[in-house]
Amino acid sequence: MPGDGPLGGPAAVLWDMDGTLVDSEKVWTVSLDDTARRLGGALSAGAREAIIGSNLPRTLDIMFDDLGLRPEAGRTAEAERMILDRTAELFRAGLEWRPGAQAALHTVRAAGWPTALVTNTGRELTELALDGIGREHFTVTVCGDEVPRGKPDPDPYLRAAELLGVDATHCLAVEDSPTGALAAERAGAAVLVVPCEVPVASGPGRVHRDSLVDLSADDVRLGYTRARADRAA
Repeated sequence: MPGDGPLGGPAAVLWDMDGTLVDSEKVWTVSLDDTARRLGGALSAGAREAIIGSNLPRTLDIMFDDLGLRPEAGRTAEAERMILDRTAELFRAGLEWRPGAQAALHTVRAAGWPTALVTNTGRELTELALDGIGREHFTVTVCGDEVPRGKPDPDPYLRAAELLGVDATHCLAVEDSPTGALAAERAGAAVLVVPCEVPVASGPGRVHRDSLVDLSADDVRLGYTRARADRAA
């Protein structure tokens, strides 16, 4: 597999979606709260924070535990459908970009890096989001329901690297959540952390940035180089 990209930069840039490119965590909060109410309870702030960045099966586990409900198959399936239908409705209404994200996508593509969208969101909802984000920004897309295990396991990032024909250890992942950053880290990728809803701890192989505003190709190269050097130290 190819190694680093041109001029010491990454072989590919791997983008998270929710909270990184679009401000969809607020949308998820609405659909999760609506579902919890229909189940007869209210989602706690701690449970909502734990859900950020997770896939749907883990989200349902956290929700049912928080509401004190037994995860019976029929009730779980009903709750899953509630979440998907309500979130789809909100996605169709349009998603707001995170600051600088749209320009950052253009910058990375213009620089010639292969790119992947790597999200824990399932394909059904991701396709709706891509209607607004633009499929042309991504060489490949990987969704949470297309791998054996979602984030925080490394499977989504490993699959994206495989599809791109590169080694995950030579990629830069852009993430906003602890769950996503851990998944990218476990895959061996360098991580550019741009927090959204919750803080993300520092760690080897992670470089932090306040936002994607004015992200340049040189910033991508420098972030990748710094994260790789930090991990090797």
